[in-house]
Amino acid sequence: MPIVVTGSIATDHLMHFPGKFVDSLLPDQLHRVSLSFLVDDLVVRRGGVAANICFGMGLLGVGPVLLDAVGADFDDYASWLQRHGVDTSHVHVFADVQTARFVCTTDDEMNQIGSFYAGAMARSREIEIAPVAAAVGAIDLVMISAGDPAAMVRHAEECRQRGYTFAADPSQQLARMEGSDAAKLVTGAELWFSNDYELGLLLSKTGWTEPQFMEQIGHRITTLGSKGVDIVASDGSRLHVPVVPELAKVDPTGVGDAFRSGFVAGRYRGLSFERSAQLGSLMATLVLETIGTQEYAFDPAVAVLRMADCYGQDAATDIAKAMGFATV
Repeated sequence: MPIVVTGSIATDHLMHFPGKFVDSLLPDQLHRVSLSFLVDDLVVRRGGVAANICFGMGLLGVGPVLLDAVGADFDDYASWLQRHGVDTSHVHVFADVQTARFVCTTDDEMNQIGSFYAGAMARSREIEIAPVAAAVGAIDLVMISAGDPAAMVRHAEECRQRGYTFAADPSQQLARMEGSDAAKLVTGAELWFSNDYELGLLLSKTGWTEPQFMEQIGHRITTLGSKGVDIVASDGSRLHVPVVPELAKVDPTGVGDAFRSGFVAGRYRGLSFERSAQLGSLMATLVLETIGTQEYAFDPAVAVLRMADCYGQDAATDIAKAMGFATV
């Protein structure tokens, strides 16, 4: 039974302007700005929360099913994901729009001018999960990651109605959601993913106390940046897992997505919550050490060594055995 991952699929178009934006801005003319900057660099990177999570799971040999909306320009991206173990056959293509896109220019002072085009992502609220379940036979887990807020709420409702086990991970979209919609997304989730700030924001928006929130879910997985991750069950039991030390801090973008890919893949292969979080922490560190959310490589032998150094040989052996890695 596969894991289905919903959420954003996007590309980032990142440019560099060799100068300072402020040199071209006239204080008394800010009400009628009309500017064009000649850039000296353009990098196009694949991204989107759901696609990033699926990419990591694909590297770990857990072939996820990606389910969301894209535009007419998705062919190359689809090929990339397929080569890395992701099933894209259920992605909905809307030929009249483009795939979601972030376009950003950064100057020498690290000032940025950017625009986000939702494009096909806004159509994901039209997507049903049941046809995927009918096609694959059954679903192990529906991972509802950050995307169109209305789609996230709809997917959670369908999961409750049809009895699909699901995880909720609104991430940055939580800030855009009303408290009632956030509550609808949470209720009945087996797993809730967020960082510590987002946990506080959820409680503020819903008016729940933490005990009331824990009555709605099975487990919360709360990432704490460099301090690791807390995992708390509805019965009150908890554990803490530290991070895998990084070799270098290069780019934090996509670190949370990579953690989720490792954690969910570990649970899928029968690992405990602790071991799954350890695997997720390694995946997060690999992304932190790399520019780009899908540009890192996964070497099982190196992974086992790094987990052994951080968590001990028993942990590394348990994870290697469950995931099919070679042990040392």
